Amino acid sequence: MKKFVKPLLPMVVAATTAMTFSASALAEWSPRKPIEMIIMAGTGGGADQIARLIQGLIEKKDLSPRPVIPINKPGGSGAEALRYLQDKAGDDHTVLVTLNSFYTTPVIQKDLGVDVSKFTPIGRMAIDNFLLWVHTDDKDITDLDSYVAAVKAAGIDWKVGGTGSGQEDSILTAMMEKEFGYDVTYIPFPGGGTVAKNLVGKHINSTVNNPAEQNEFYRAGNTKPLVQFTAERLPAYPDIPTAKELGIDIEYYMQRSLNGPPGMSADAQAWYIDLFKQVFESDEWQQFCVDDGLDCGEWSAGDDLAEFHTVQLKRHVDLIEAVGAAAITGE
Repeated sequence: MKKFVKPLLPMVVAATTAMTFSASALAEWSPRKPIEMIIMAGTGGGADQIARLIQGLIEKKDLSPRPVIPINKPGGSGAEALRYLQDKAGDDHTVLVTLNSFYTTPVIQKDLGVDVSKFTPIGRMAIDNFLLWVHTDDKDITDLDSYVAAVKAAGIDWKVGGTGSGQEDSILTAMMEKEFGYDVTYIPFPGGGTVAKNLVGKHINSTVNNPAEQNEFYRAGNTKPLVQFTAERLPAYPDIPTAKELGIDIEYYMQRSLNGPPGMSADAQAWYIDLFKQVFESDEWQQFCVDDGLDCGEWSAGDDLAEFHTVQLKRHVDLIEAVGAAAITGE
Protein backbone atom coordinates (compact mmCIF):
# COMPACT_ATOMS: atom_id res chain seq x y z
CA MET A 1 0.00 0.00 0.00
CA LYS A 2 2.71 2.45 0.99
CA LYS A 3 4.26 2.63 -2.46
CA PHE A 4 0.97 4.00 -3.75
CA VAL A 5 0.72 6.59 -0.98
CA LYS A 6 4.08 8.24 -1.00
CA PRO A 7 4.11 9.38 -4.65
CA LEU A 8 0.39 10.07 -4.74
CA LEU A 9 0.62 13.60 -6.02
CA PRO A 10 3.80 14.58 -7.89
CA MET A 11 3.85 18.16 -6.74
CA VAL A 12 7.24 18.76 -8.25
CA VAL A 13 5.97 18.08 -11.76
CA ALA A 14 6.54 21.09 -13.95
CA ALA A 15 2.90 21.36 -14.89
CA THR A 16 2.92 24.60 -16.81
CA THR A 17 0.23 24.35 -19.42
CA ALA A 18 1.12 22.99 -22.82
CA MET A 19 -1.95 24.56 -24.31
CA THR A 20 -1.58 27.89 -26.07
CA PHE A 21 -4.58 29.91 -27.00
CA SER A 22 -4.53 32.96 -29.23
CA ALA A 23 -5.88 36.27 -28.05
CA SER A 24 -8.38 36.18 -30.89
CA ALA A 25 -9.75 32.85 -29.66
CA LEU A 26 -10.18 34.26 -26.18
CA ALA A 27 -12.00 37.24 -27.62
CA GLU A 28 -14.40 35.08 -29.65
CA TRP A 29 -16.15 33.55 -26.65
CA SER A 30 -17.41 34.88 -23.35
CA PRO A 31 -20.25 33.71 -21.14
CA ARG A 32 -23.71 34.82 -22.17
CA LYS A 33 -25.43 33.80 -18.93
CA PRO A 34 -24.45 33.11 -15.29
CA ILE A 35 -21.80 30.43 -14.79
CA GLU A 36 -22.69 27.54 -12.50
CA MET A 37 -19.76 26.60 -10.25
CA ILE A 38 -20.67 23.15 -8.94
CA ILE A 39 -19.06 22.08 -5.65
CA MET A 40 -18.66 18.36 -4.88
CA ALA A 41 -19.21 18.86 -1.13
CA GLY A 42 -21.36 20.69 1.40
CA THR A 43 -21.05 24.21 2.74
CA GLY A 44 -18.18 25.27 4.98
CA GLY A 45 -15.65 22.68 3.85
CA GLY A 46 -12.42 23.21 1.95
CA ALA A 47 -13.97 22.89 -1.52
CA ASP A 48 -16.76 25.28 -0.57
CA GLN A 49 -14.36 27.84 0.89
CA ILE A 50 -12.15 27.67 -2.18
CA ALA A 51 -15.06 28.01 -4.60
CA ARG A 52 -16.46 31.02 -2.79
CA LEU A 53 -13.05 32.68 -2.56
CA ILE A 54 -12.57 32.18 -6.30
CA GLN A 55 -16.05 33.55 -6.98
CA GLY A 56 -15.33 36.57 -4.78
CA LEU A 57 -12.03 37.31 -6.51
CA ILE A 58 -13.64 37.06 -9.95
CA GLU A 59 -16.28 39.54 -8.86
CA LYS A 60 -13.83 41.85 -7.07
CA LYS A 61 -11.50 42.01 -10.06
CA ASP A 62 -14.34 42.17 -12.62
CA LEU A 63 -12.95 39.21 -14.54
CA SER A 64 -16.23 37.90 -15.94
CA PRO A 65 -19.07 39.68 -17.79
CA ARG A 66 -21.53 37.29 -16.12
CA PRO A 67 -21.77 36.25 -12.46
CA VAL A 68 -20.32 32.99 -11.14
CA ILE A 69 -22.84 31.15 -8.95
CA PRO A 70 -21.46 28.56 -6.44
CA ILE A 71 -23.83 25.59 -6.06
CA ASN A 72 -23.24 22.80 -3.53
CA LYS A 73 -24.08 19.26 -4.65
CA PRO A 74 -22.62 16.96 -1.97
CA GLY A 75 -24.94 13.98 -2.39
CA GLY A 76 -23.52 10.49 -2.78
CA SER A 77 -19.94 11.46 -1.93
CA GLY A 78 -19.84 13.78 -4.94
CA ALA A 79 -21.85 11.47 -7.20
CA GLU A 80 -24.62 14.06 -7.50
CA ALA A 81 -22.15 16.68 -8.77
CA LEU A 82 -20.41 14.29 -11.16
CA ARG A 83 -23.66 13.05 -12.64
CA TYR A 84 -24.88 16.64 -12.98
CA LEU A 85 -21.78 17.61 -14.91
CA GLN A 86 -21.98 14.48 -17.06
CA ASP A 87 -25.56 15.41 -17.98
CA LYS A 88 -24.39 18.94 -18.87
CA ALA A 89 -22.34 17.62 -21.81
CA GLY A 90 -21.70 20.40 -24.31
CA ASP A 91 -22.60 23.14 -21.82
CA ASP A 92 -20.23 26.10 -21.82
CA HIS A 93 -21.62 27.67 -18.66
CA THR A 94 -20.92 25.01 -16.01
CA VAL A 95 -17.67 24.20 -14.21
CA LEU A 96 -16.89 21.78 -11.39
CA VAL A 97 -14.73 22.36 -8.31
CA THR A 98 -13.20 18.95 -7.55
CA LEU A 99 -11.86 16.88 -4.69
CA ASN A 100 -10.20 13.47 -4.89
CA SER A 101 -13.71 11.99 -4.99
CA PHE A 102 -13.46 13.08 -8.62
CA TYR A 103 -11.39 9.88 -8.94
CA THR A 104 -12.75 7.58 -6.23
CA THR A 105 -16.52 7.98 -6.51
CA PRO A 106 -16.82 6.76 -10.12
CA VAL A 107 -14.56 3.80 -9.27
CA ILE A 108 -16.51 2.75 -6.18
CA GLN A 109 -19.97 3.59 -7.56
CA LYS A 110 -19.66 1.63 -10.77
CA ASP A 111 -23.28 2.16 -11.79
CA LEU A 112 -22.90 5.94 -11.75
CA GLY A 113 -22.18 6.03 -15.46
CA VAL A 114 -19.55 8.77 -15.23
CA ASP A 115 -16.21 8.77 -17.05
CA VAL A 116 -14.18 11.69 -15.69
CA SER A 117 -11.59 11.26 -18.45
CA LYS A 118 -14.22 12.73 -20.78
CA PHE A 119 -14.62 15.89 -18.72
CA THR A 120 -12.95 19.07 -19.95
CA PRO A 121 -9.81 19.91 -17.92
CA ILE A 122 -9.50 23.60 -17.09
CA GLY A 123 -6.98 24.33 -14.34
CA ARG A 124 -5.51 23.12 -11.04
CA MET A 125 -5.58 25.79 -8.36
CA ALA A 126 -3.68 24.00 -5.58
CA ILE A 127 -2.73 20.81 -3.82
CA ASP A 128 -4.41 20.55 -0.42
CA ASN A 129 -3.06 18.74 2.61
CA PHE A 130 -4.27 16.61 5.51
CA LEU A 131 -3.56 16.80 9.22
CA LEU A 132 -4.77 14.66 12.11
CA TRP A 133 -6.90 16.70 14.55
CA VAL A 134 -8.30 16.12 18.03
CA HIS A 135 -10.06 18.35 20.55
CA THR A 136 -7.79 20.37 22.82
CA ASP A 137 -9.64 18.98 25.84
CA ASP A 138 -8.04 15.59 25.12
CA LYS A 139 -5.11 16.43 27.37
CA ASP A 140 -3.72 12.89 27.38
CA ILE A 141 -3.32 12.96 23.59
CA THR A 142 -0.24 15.01 22.82
CA ASP A 143 1.33 13.23 19.86
CA LEU A 144 0.78 10.42 17.36
CA ASP A 145 1.85 7.67 19.78
CA SER A 146 -0.61 8.74 22.46
CA TYR A 147 -3.30 9.09 19.82
CA VAL A 148 -2.79 5.53 18.55
CA ALA A 149 -2.83 4.25 22.14
CA ALA A 150 -6.12 6.06 22.83
CA VAL A 151 -7.73 4.72 19.67
CA LYS A 152 -6.67 1.15 20.39
CA ALA A 153 -8.04 1.44 23.91
CA ALA A 154 -11.39 2.75 22.66
CA GLY A 155 -11.73 0.38 19.70
CA ILE A 156 -14.81 0.92 17.57
CA ASP A 157 -16.09 3.42 20.14
CA TRP A 158 -13.55 5.84 18.68
CA LYS A 159 -15.42 8.01 16.17
CA VAL A 160 -13.57 9.55 13.23
CA GLY A 161 -15.51 12.13 11.24
CA GLY A 162 -14.88 12.80 7.57
CA THR A 163 -16.32 14.16 4.37
CA GLY A 164 -18.44 11.49 2.71
CA SER A 165 -17.94 7.76 2.36
CA GLY A 166 -15.42 6.50 -0.15
CA GLN A 167 -13.84 9.93 -0.36
CA GLU A 168 -10.44 11.23 0.63
CA ASP A 169 -11.06 11.40 4.40
CA SER A 170 -12.29 7.80 4.54
CA ILE A 171 -9.35 6.69 2.37
CA LEU A 172 -6.83 8.24 4.73
CA THR A 173 -8.71 6.79 7.72
CA ALA A 174 -8.55 3.31 6.15
CA MET A 175 -4.84 3.79 5.47
CA MET A 176 -4.27 4.62 9.14
CA GLU A 177 -6.32 1.63 10.29
CA LYS A 178 -4.16 -0.65 8.20
CA GLU A 179 -0.91 1.00 9.28
CA PHE A 180 -1.61 1.02 13.02
CA GLY A 181 -3.72 -2.15 13.29
CA TYR A 182 -6.85 -0.67 14.83
CA ASP A 183 -10.50 -0.27 13.81
CA VAL A 184 -12.58 2.86 14.28
CA THR A 185 -16.13 3.95 13.57
CA TYR A 186 -16.06 6.30 10.60
CA ILE A 187 -18.90 8.82 10.46
CA PRO A 188 -19.46 10.55 7.09
CA PHE A 189 -20.66 14.14 6.85
CA PRO A 190 -21.65 16.17 3.77
CA GLY A 191 -18.70 18.58 4.08
CA GLY A 192 -15.51 19.34 5.95
CA GLY A 193 -17.02 22.35 7.68
CA THR A 194 -19.62 20.12 9.33
CA VAL A 195 -16.86 17.69 10.31
CA ALA A 196 -14.89 20.47 11.97
CA LYS A 197 -17.92 21.68 13.95
CA ASN A 198 -18.64 18.14 15.14
CA LEU A 199 -15.10 17.81 16.46
CA VAL A 200 -15.45 21.09 18.35
CA GLY A 201 -18.80 19.87 19.70
CA LYS A 202 -17.17 16.58 20.76
CA HIS A 203 -19.59 14.50 18.71
CA ILE A 204 -16.57 12.81 17.12
CA ASN A 205 -13.12 12.08 18.54
CA SER A 206 -10.83 12.99 15.65
CA THR A 207 -10.68 13.95 12.01
CA VAL A 208 -8.18 14.36 9.17
CA ASN A 209 -9.58 17.70 8.04
CA ASN A 210 -7.77 19.91 5.57
CA PRO A 211 -6.16 22.97 7.20
CA ALA A 212 -8.70 25.47 5.87
CA GLU A 213 -11.51 23.50 7.50
CA GLN A 214 -9.95 23.52 10.98
CA ASN A 215 -7.98 26.76 11.07
CA GLU A 216 -10.78 28.84 12.57
CA PHE A 217 -11.11 26.44 15.49
CA TYR A 218 -7.37 25.84 15.77
CA ARG A 219 -6.70 29.57 16.09
CA ALA A 220 -9.46 29.80 18.69
CA GLY A 221 -7.78 27.04 20.72
CA ASN A 222 -10.58 24.48 20.30
CA THR A 223 -8.67 21.86 18.30
CA LYS A 224 -5.07 20.79 17.88
CA PRO A 225 -3.16 19.03 15.08
CA LEU A 226 -0.94 16.06 15.90
CA VAL A 227 0.71 15.10 12.61
CA GLN A 228 0.89 16.23 8.98
CA PHE A 229 0.55 13.72 6.13
CA THR A 230 2.91 15.72 3.94
CA ALA A 231 6.45 15.37 2.63
CA GLU A 232 7.60 18.39 4.62
CA ARG A 233 6.18 20.58 7.37
CA LEU A 234 3.81 23.23 6.09
CA PRO A 235 4.76 26.86 6.79
CA ALA A 236 1.43 27.30 8.55
CA TYR A 237 2.30 24.49 11.01
CA PRO A 238 6.06 24.66 11.61
CA ASP A 239 5.91 22.84 14.97
CA ILE A 240 3.79 19.88 13.86
CA PRO A 241 5.79 16.83 12.68
CA THR A 242 5.09 14.93 9.50
CA ALA A 243 4.25 11.23 9.62
CA LYS A 244 7.44 10.61 7.68
CA GLU A 245 9.49 12.25 10.45
CA LEU A 246 7.88 9.83 12.89
CA GLY A 247 8.77 6.80 10.79
CA ILE A 248 5.29 6.38 9.29
CA ASP A 249 5.43 6.20 5.51
CA ILE A 250 2.06 7.82 4.75
CA GLU A 251 1.61 10.84 2.53
CA TYR A 252 -1.70 11.87 1.04
CA TYR A 253 -2.84 14.98 -0.79
CA MET A 254 -5.91 16.36 -2.49
CA GLN A 255 -6.12 18.19 -5.78
CA ARG A 256 -8.21 21.33 -6.07
CA SER A 257 -9.01 21.77 -9.74
CA LEU A 258 -11.72 23.07 -12.05
CA ASN A 259 -13.15 21.06 -14.90
CA GLY A 260 -15.90 21.47 -17.45
CA PRO A 261 -18.44 18.96 -18.71
CA PRO A 262 -17.74 16.64 -21.62
CA GLY A 263 -17.88 18.42 -24.95
CA MET A 264 -17.24 21.96 -23.69
CA SER A 265 -16.19 24.05 -26.67
CA ALA A 266 -12.50 24.76 -27.15
CA ASP A 267 -13.11 28.52 -27.07
CA ALA A 268 -14.97 28.29 -23.78
CA GLN A 269 -12.25 26.08 -22.31
CA ALA A 270 -9.65 28.65 -23.35
CA TRP A 271 -11.67 31.45 -21.76
CA TYR A 272 -11.96 29.59 -18.46
CA ILE A 273 -8.27 28.69 -18.44
CA ASP A 274 -7.43 32.36 -18.81
CA LEU A 275 -9.98 33.34 -16.14
CA PHE A 276 -8.79 30.92 -13.47
CA LYS A 277 -5.13 31.53 -14.26
CA GLN A 278 -5.69 35.19 -13.41
CA VAL A 279 -7.21 34.15 -10.08
CA PHE A 280 -4.37 31.68 -9.46
CA GLU A 281 -1.72 34.36 -10.05
CA SER A 282 -3.42 36.96 -7.86
CA ASP A 283 -1.76 38.02 -4.62
CA GLU A 284 -4.93 37.13 -2.74
CA TRP A 285 -4.96 33.53 -3.93
CA GLN A 286 -1.26 33.01 -3.33
CA GLN A 287 -1.57 34.40 0.19
CA PHE A 288 -4.58 32.20 0.88
CA CYS A 289 -2.50 29.15 -0.01
CA VAL A 290 0.21 30.15 2.47
CA ASP A 291 -2.18 31.07 5.28
CA ASP A 292 -4.40 28.02 4.92
CA GLY A 293 -1.78 25.34 4.33
CA LEU A 294 -2.24 24.68 0.61
CA ASP A 295 0.51 24.21 -1.95
CA CYS A 296 -0.16 26.36 -5.01
CA GLY A 297 2.73 24.75 -6.88
CA GLU A 298 2.82 25.46 -10.59
CA TRP A 299 -0.17 26.42 -12.69
CA SER A 300 -1.43 23.38 -14.59
CA ALA A 301 -4.14 23.52 -17.24
CA GLY A 302 -5.63 21.84 -20.28
CA ASP A 303 -3.67 18.84 -21.53
CA ASP A 304 -1.28 18.97 -18.57
CA LEU A 305 -4.18 18.73 -16.16
CA ALA A 306 -5.73 15.90 -18.19
CA GLU A 307 -2.47 13.94 -17.88
CA PHE A 308 -2.38 14.66 -14.15
CA HIS A 309 -5.93 13.31 -13.81
CA THR A 310 -4.99 10.15 -15.71
CA VAL A 311 -2.09 9.43 -13.33
CA GLN A 312 -4.14 10.18 -10.21
CA LEU A 313 -7.11 8.09 -11.34
CA LYS A 314 -4.81 5.07 -11.78
CA ARG A 315 -3.18 5.66 -8.41
CA HIS A 316 -6.53 5.89 -6.66
CA VAL A 317 -7.68 2.66 -8.30
CA ASP A 318 -4.52 1.00 -6.98
CA LEU A 319 -5.00 2.55 -3.54
CA ILE A 320 -8.61 1.37 -3.31
CA GLU A 321 -7.47 -2.14 -4.22
CA ALA A 322 -4.70 -1.98 -1.63
CA VAL A 323 -6.83 -1.00 1.37
CA GLY A 324 -10.08 -2.49 0.10
CA ALA A 325 -13.22 -0.68 -1.01
CA ALA A 326 -15.12 -2.07 1.99
CA ALA A 327 -12.59 -0.48 4.36
CA ILE A 328 -13.11 2.87 2.65
CA THR A 329 -16.89 2.81 2.40
CA GLY A 330 -17.50 1.09 5.73
CA GLU A 331 -19.64 -1.60 4.10
